[in-house]
Amino acid sequence: MVLQAHAVQALRRLEPVLAPLGARFAAAGRTLHLVGGPVRDALLGRALDDLDLTTDARPEEVLRLVEGYAETTWETGIAFGTVGLQHRGMRVEITTWRADSYDRVSRNPVVTYGDSLVDDLVRRDFTVNAMAVAVPDWAAPGAFVDPYGGLDDLAAGVLRTPGTPQDSFGDDPLRMLRAARFASQLGLRVAPEVVAAMTAMSGSMAMITRERVKEELAKLLVGAHPRAGLALLVETGVADDVLPELPALRLEIDEHHQHKDVYEHTLQVLERAVRLEQDGPDLVLRLAALLHDIGKPRTRRHEPGGGVSFHHHEVVGAQMARKRLKALTFGKDVVDAVVLLTELHLRFHGYGQPGRSAWTDSAVRRYVTDAGDQLERLHKLVRSDCTTRNRRKAAALSAAYDDLEERIARLREQEELDRIRPDLSGEQVMALLGVGPSRTVGLALKHLLALRMEHGPLGQDRAEAELRAWAAAQGLELP
Repeated sequence: MVLQAHAVQALRRLEPVLAPLGARFAAAGRTLHLVGGPVRDALLGRALDDLDLTTDARPEEVLRLVEGYAETTWETGIAFGTVGLQHRGMRVEITTWRADSYDRVSRNPVVTYGDSLVDDLVRRDFTVNAMAVAVPDWAAPGAFVDPYGGLDDLAAGVLRTPGTPQDSFGDDPLRMLRAARFASQLGLRVAPEVVAAMTAMSGSMAMITRERVKEELAKLLVGAHPRAGLALLVETGVADDVLPELPALRLEIDEHHQHKDVYEHTLQVLERAVRLEQDGPDLVLRLAALLHDIGKPRTRRHEPGGGVSFHHHEVVGAQMARKRLKALTFGKDVVDAVVLLTELHLRFHGYGQPGRSAWTDSAVRRYVTDAGDQLERLHKLVRSDCTTRNRRKAAALSAAYDDLEERIARLREQEELDRIRPDLSGEQVMALLGVGPSRTVGLALKHLLALRMEHGPLGQDRAEAELRAWAAAQGLELP
């Protein structure tokens, strides 16, 4: 079987790490199995970065068995039966068999060590993560342990739970979000009974900390098929807790009547943005694509004649994006970047179109300066936002943006567009005006920056003349 051949190749590459570790446990009369995600990924031929193993040895014994093998160990998860270590640069976690039950109020597992590998596997989230391979005898008969049909499900591309989905999601509602994540990452089709349980139990997501939600949502978004995962969240109602702004878009018809609704348009923008990525998944770009139109529901207006407008939805959307991303505990760098992209995504609107004023070089400079280090992402977002089915219009928009990028490139050759500053420094302004650090200096620099934006580099002589003229208009006496 192709899947098993992939696994054999992957495990052979891991022999330098796993063989000596497995030998230590075998010599002590203990079992050791590679388990969960690494087994699944080995079967799929995916890269194995971290290794998860399970054993019948208790944590204290595990620590003794890895002495001299582990380059370093950590015990942050030892209360839950997990010992972490590093060997040859590979991160390894070894967890004692468990037969946990969950406190369905706090969502924390009540840790109970088990005495059966099969019982340990049934408490895992999905069948494709409930497979194990004996270490070091991974090639021996019976070494592959798959009591719940994970291999068949993986071959069929189906995501099921080892037990009932109601029990699985009742133990940990985050597994509903994880189902969507695996639909995105692995392209798996979620089984109907799992979808039904997610729909019935979606309200329990409110019990999960936002930090855990954020981690799963981020993994979903950088998956190979983010649209599939997001659509599942909306379909089942899980998104009502995780990202309520997304299902809200289904109610809005876009102003051009070119798409079924803004929700569908948003998913198309996300897919287009993914295709424009050049160096792997870009979480910031994907979040911006997902959130760029979330201000439309709040700004919807019915116009005379039956039209619909969403004036200033980019401003409202930027505020909403900041609030949602902060609530989900995303870092400041991510939040600020997504908010800026959301706020600027309409700036290009009307560029090069008949009846619109042509952009001056000053406008181009402001576009570059306002975008800052997000300019390349803004290019991708704006291009992705064109989802019209009208080929002529799409070609015109693409040509217009090509022209804008060419203008930016030409100006960059002439000026340091990415580091536009006033032509005089603060020290020079203070010397010429005969003042110390003050609000006046700030106003003077702001005036010089505006001139720099409007006219390009002024040169020192002209900048000083402009500053003197500004000072005279302000009634300032020069030394």
